[in-house]
Amino acid sequence: MDYSILDKLGLEFMPVGVKFSMVKPAHLPRLNKKLAICEMLRETQLHGGFYAAHDDHACGVGPHILGQSEEDPGMVGGMIGPKISVYSDARANRNVYLDMKTLAKGTGPYTWFDTLEHSTFDPDLMILLTRPEQAEIVLRAHGYRTGKGWTARGTSVAGCACLYTRPFLTGELNLMVTGLHHGMKARGTFPAGLLILSIPYQVIPEVMHNLVEMEWDLPQYHWGKEVHMQKMREIGQQIAKELQT
Repeated sequence: MDYSILDKLGLEFMPVGVKFSMVKPAHLPRLNKKLAICEMLRETQLHGGFYAAHDDHACGVGPHILGQSEEDPGMVGGMIGPKISVYSDARANRNVYLDMKTLAKGTGPYTWFDTLEHSTFDPDLMILLTRPEQAEIVLRAHGYRTGKGWTARGTSVAGCACLYTRPFLTGELNLMVTGLHHGMKARGTFPAGLLILSIPYQVIPEVMHNLVEMEWDLPQYHWGKEVHMQKMREIGQQIAKELQT
């Protein structure tokens, strides 16, 4: 697929493709350090593509959401959250894991990462880091022909599940905000206030097609309030006439 239309967005951080695989990639090296899965996105942008296996993860949540590990009772039981003052007690933290989307055990031993500019694989996820005005264009492209809405799902901890496995398994574009999720914030992975768009393979072709076809810079965003209200009244009158014919 041609991703060059994304260049027009002027993104500060390179778009990244992610694939959950049963096999190792032929043309990507293995990650040469231990990182949390939330950090792997930034590692790709800084140093290029790689694949990661179980032993490359520095945080237990990554292998958990990828179906690579046995359940850790302390983590899944919610015992970590109260100790880091994110949740009041274990039962609150436990609920994060009850609602979590994870790959079936043994079905995601390898995770491939590469920038879309250099990627040689068909991604399961296309992840964009955007400012609001850039995100508006992509989100509008997502529903341009279908009217389909997006989700904005997140949790204070284990946000990687909403970044990676939830959109992949549900087929729904998910929007997150940097600075709201404990692991990425504590690690200083990205500046706060960026919008992360995690776009699953089910809708990538639709988004890319509509980015080519639709108008990006809508004139009503430049009219000002009074002109906009007048234009909307005129449109309402036009529709009323159409309904009378």
